[in-house]
Parts: sequence; C-alpha cells; structure tokens
Amino acid sequence: MKKIKMGMIGGGIGAFIGDAHRRASRICNDFELVGGVFDVDYEKSKLFAKNEEIAPERCYKSVDELIKTESAMPAGEKMEVIAIVTPNALHFPFAKSLLNAGFHLVCEKPMTMTVEEAEELELLVAKKNLTFSLTHTYTGYPMIRQMRDIIAKGVLGTIQRIDAQYYQGWINSIIHGTESRITGIWRLDPEHAGASSCMGDIGVHAFNLIEYTTGLEIKEVLSDLSSVKEDIKLDLDGTVLLRFSKYLKGVIRASQVCGGEENCITLSVYGSKASLKWGQENPNYLYLLSDSEPTKIYKPAHGYNDQLAEAGHTMPAGHPEGIYEALANIYKGTAKSIRGEKFTPGEFPTVHDGVRGMKFIHSVVKSNKEGNVWVKV
Repeated sequence: MKKIKMGMIGGGIGAFIGDAHRRASRICNDFELVGGVFDVDYEKSKLFAKNEEIAPERCYKSVDELIKTESAMPAGEKMEVIAIVTPNALHFPFAKSLLNAGFHLVCEKPMTMTVEEAEELELLVAKKNLTFSLTHTYTGYPMIRQMRDIIAKGVLGTIQRIDAQYYQGWINSIIHGTESRITGIWRLDPEHAGASSCMGDIGVHAFNLIEYTTGLEIKEVLSDLSSVKEDIKLDLDGTVLLRFSKYLKGVIRASQVCGGEENCITLSVYGSKASLKWGQENPNYLYLLSDSEPTKIYKPAHGYNDQLAEAGHTMPAGHPEGIYEALANIYKGTAKSIRGEKFTPGEFPTVHDGVRGMKFIHSVVKSNKEGNVWVKV
C-alpha cells in the first residue's frame, strides 16, 4: 500500500515534538514526510530539509507557499496530511488555512488559543469532511486502551472517584537556578502559550485521559492555580476539583515545578466493584484492584489482549512500548481514517477532543480568577 505523503509545519532542528512525530509516523509505516515549513528561519529550515534528505523544492518559506504549490500538484504526488507542531498560538491560523485548502491534519495540543477558535475548527472539519487528529499521545498507550475497554464492559461497577496527576519538574531549575530566567520561554508567554501554562500544557492531558478512559464528561471544575513567582504571568502549578454528577467527584493535580519529577502521570478510577490504576512512567502495567480478589496486572500483547492487538500493540509480549509507539498508534488510526478504512472510535483523538480541552483550560482559568468558584465546562 502506498504511503501517505505528509508535510510538517514546525518541528525543525532541535525540536523534540517534531522529532517525536517523525519517529511515530515511521514506526506505524503509513506515512512519508516529503516537505514542509520547518522553521521560521528559512536557512535553518533548508538545513533541516537537507539533513532529512527532503527535496529542496518542497522546503517552503511559508504555509501559504506550501498550500499554493502543493494544491497545484496532481493527486498521488501532493501532500495529503500536514502535521502542525508549532507553538500554541500558531495552531489555529495554520489549521484553518490548511483545512480550507483540503488537507487532512495532525495537530499538537492544545488545539487553539480560545474555545471559539476550537469550535470554528470543529465546524470546518465537518464541513470539509476531513480527518483531524489531535495528538493527545497518552491515549495511544495499549494499557490506556485496555483501561477504556475494561471500564466500558462495566467491570468496575459504578464509578465513584477519579484521580489524575501530572507532575513535572522541568521548569523548576530554569526559574530558580543560578541563571534564573523567564524571557525567551514561550510557554510562559500568554501571547504564544495562551491562557495557561501548566493546565494548558499538561493538565489538559490528565483531563483528556479521564474523559477518554471513562467515557464520562466533566461537568464543573473548581481550581486553585499558582504562578509560583510574582513575575510569572501564567500558572505553573494547580489543583482542580471535578464534578461529574451529584455523587461522582474527582481531582486533577498538575505541576511543572515538582523538582526531580520527570513525566509522572498517574490515573486512578475507583468503582463500586473494582478499581484501575495506571502510571505513564511504567506504562506496560495496568492494575485491577478489588476488595474480594488479589490484584490483577494486565500487560500488553498477551493472549487475553488479542482483541486490542491491531488498535494498540506494536510489540510482542515482554518488549516495552513507550511514547513513540503510543504516538505511532495514533498515527496508525489517522492513516485508516484518511484512507477511508474502518477504524475503532478512540484510535485517535479528534477535533472534538480539542474543543473539550479548550473548554477545560478556560474553565479552570476562570474558576481561579473568580476566586476559586465552581465553573461549568
């Protein structure tokens, strides 16, 4: 089967996220990166293209130039899908232009800067009948998909409590170190990052994992956010109380200043019959807890998980699967959608997940700003 020709906006030399997308697209083996706009500096963009052995004529100066040139190419030669891996503020304008030009999209989160922009993209995707894949990467882990499956089968009974945590420490040394600095970090600049740093960057992942695995929607939030230092404009730490219904509550704890923490994501869903626990730093283990039976440990690619093999497992049993493979699973589902093949809902996050994420971020910011009050999502 011919590979899908892919372009990329951003993700040039030294870009971690761009590199992750390229690795994932290669792992799933459905895509071929043929060109793009890799850097705002055209000389750096050309150097990147040369290093990747991309034809120089398909290294474009701007997104407008890419759209004009690629749209004029015959079917089978032009790019079908574009991956947007730029800072947050550029997601919406590029996505809107590319969708209007008929390109399928893979986009980093958060999808946009505002709820209104997100809703506009959702309408546009439906109007153009295009595939829009939002890379909430952690939904690609096999055990997260197993968790979703177990919950859907009613194994937990009535869900009574949900806890999610996402702790990092990457920015701690930057803002407190000997060369303490704030300027030059786009994630701390509202013009580039949006309304939130911590909740917009990592808290939204916890939110997405909750709704993805349980199939439930968070109805209201009450947040308490902290910028940690007076001269920082956006939140770097926060706790969010969650309301799903009268009797179902939960919490999201997220921080970028937990010194020593790396990428500590945990998700626990507690039910009337049993509970599930998962952690991203040991992603191959999913724990099923019960009051009446010993703890069960689910692992990927075993016989009892065969039903999820196509949608979730890329390695044989006993071979660890990590972040690139998780993102590759999302790319695999995206490829099926682009080709018009049958795929299972949940194989890749959609534009609607992007809308939900933006509503969560802005509701959390509003709750904190208005004095830690309950706000509808």
